[in-house]
Amino acid sequence: MADSSMTSSCNHPTASTQRATGGAPLQGNLRAAHYKATPSSKSKKRDSTEEPVTRRKAKATSKGSRFKSAPGGQRTSSLLSQGGGRLLDGAEGQHGPPSRVSGASSVSSRPGSRHQCYKTISRASSRRSQAESAQSKQTERGGSSDSESDHDENKTRNAELDQIAINIADEKAWDTDLEEDDAPPPAFDHSGKNMYLEECKQLGVIPTSYFLRHMSDQKLDMKHHGLAASGMKAIATVMMSNTTVLTLDLSDNWLGYEGGLAVCGMLRENCFITDLNLSDNRLNSCAAELCHIMSHNDTLRRVTLAGNDFDDKSAEYFAEFMTSPCRVEYLDLSHNNLCEGAGLLLGPAISDNASLKELDLSWNHLRRKGAIAVAAGVKTNVCMKKINVSWNGFGHEGSVALGDALKANSVLEELDVMNNRITTEGAVLIGKGLSVNETLKVLRIGKNPLQSAGAWGICAAIVRNPNCVMEELDFSDVLVNSDFEAIFQQVKDQLPGLTARHGGTEPPLKPKARVHPMVKLMTYIDKNNLRLVDFFNKFDKDGSMSVTHDEFRQGLMETGIQLPEEDVDFLLEELDRDGDGEINYSELVIGHTDFQEQEKKMSTVITVLRPMTS
Repeated sequence: MADSSMTSSCNHPTASTQRATGGAPLQGNLRAAHYKATPSSKSKKRDSTEEPVTRRKAKATSKGSRFKSAPGGQRTSSLLSQGGGRLLDGAEGQHGPPSRVSGASSVSSRPGSRHQCYKTISRASSRRSQAESAQSKQTERGGSSDSESDHDENKTRNAELDQIAINIADEKAWDTDLEEDDAPPPAFDHSGKNMYLEECKQLGVIPTSYFLRHMSDQKLDMKHHGLAASGMKAIATVMMSNTTVLTLDLSDNWLGYEGGLAVCGMLRENCFITDLNLSDNRLNSCAAELCHIMSHNDTLRRVTLAGNDFDDKSAEYFAEFMTSPCRVEYLDLSHNNLCEGAGLLLGPAISDNASLKELDLSWNHLRRKGAIAVAAGVKTNVCMKKINVSWNGFGHEGSVALGDALKANSVLEELDVMNNRITTEGAVLIGKGLSVNETLKVLRIGKNPLQSAGAWGICAAIVRNPNCVMEELDFSDVLVNSDFEAIFQQVKDQLPGLTARHGGTEPPLKPKARVHPMVKLMTYIDKNNLRLVDFFNKFDKDGSMSVTHDEFRQGLMETGIQLPEEDVDFLLEELDRDGDGEINYSELVIGHTDFQEQEKKMSTVITVLRPMTS
């Protein structure tokens, strides 16, 4: 072909129409331009027979397209758009697919470059495309109404409006009415808020705003929110995939059996929660499920199940859990209904446990054989560091077992036995265990009726143990006396870092009411059935009816009446009315009579005051 190296921006099928309009391409609508610019349409046009490209000369205008004929069959065209326009070049030796374009278009030939069709199009020109196409058809049928130069000037003037350079081979560069603006898919909700709201909608529960605000925190405190079973199900669904919460507090939400099962389902999938608090949720009926999931969860370290009405039947599952190879290190079963039967089950489990380091059994009903079994389990345990059995009923039997446990246990560091009916004797028995124990650091034994003597016995046992490492003693509500203060000072000398608490020092004893010396004299007279004169004759050796002070003292010693020296002096002062240094019989009678009158007055006062104090 002679013009094989010549390229054009677009080959229109009606060349006569182009010649009639001065060589400028007709403006078609955007829909036809889009479909003819697709790669599939290009390939079809290349396979079909194309009309030969005719050379045409266009008038050069200052603001329009400029077409020049080059020798050798090459055509170079360029478009300089107004307001920051750019030069758009085509490829050499290739023909683009025929298309209807509006506005000015240009193609230039370059060796070795790919053919690209560029189009400068504006919204204003696209809207005028249909009108101009109709005008071109009319011109083709019935002749030109205007001159060729005037028509080119009008086309150039219209193409100047809001021109944009568009590559017609790029489908993404076209904006047509046939294309749908596909919105990008919504981003995945990593927080889980949308999932939670959807679950609440399906379950018919009101979303908890606090949970929505804090569901990404490491510590999530959901206590006292009244979730119940339905609210817990919605939260559990979201928490299955949550990766941020490490500590979860769900206490006092009345979850019940259904809520407990939802928690178990959450723990089956969640592998990030390490600290879980389920206190006060009435979970007694799902104890088996809880123990099973705690045994198989590898991340839980602390579990609090206080106040859930667990009883002796539930203790079977907890005993099985303690003997399993679990990862839980802290278990709180306080404020439940674990009785003597539960103690018999938990005691052997405590002995065999190899994972728990802290166990709280306070505020239960562990007594008698149950208390003994628990203490026996502590005796042989080799892992547990802290145990709390306060507010139970260990009593004397439990005290004996605890004393034996302290003798044999070599790992326990903290023991709490407050308010367990431990008497003075029980405290002394526990002290015997302390006298050989070398690991216990904290002993809380307050609120027990051990009195100051029991506290003294424990301190004495610590003094006897040179390897004792005690750091804290708690004798709360136990009154101590000076004897305890003295022995505790020895403990402080041995262990300077030890601290102790007690209920305070006992108040000093009130002095005994002084007994009148005459009472002892009258008691002796009545006991020996003597008359007052016969009593006086025992003192009056010479029968003078008068005795000196020394003779009176000697007579008291001979009759066996034991009176302190101050009482003897008081009695002599009372009987020697005239102060002559001697006591005659008449003075003894007067003193005796006065004493009897005083007794009558005192008895009368007591009789009158007794109804008032009763």
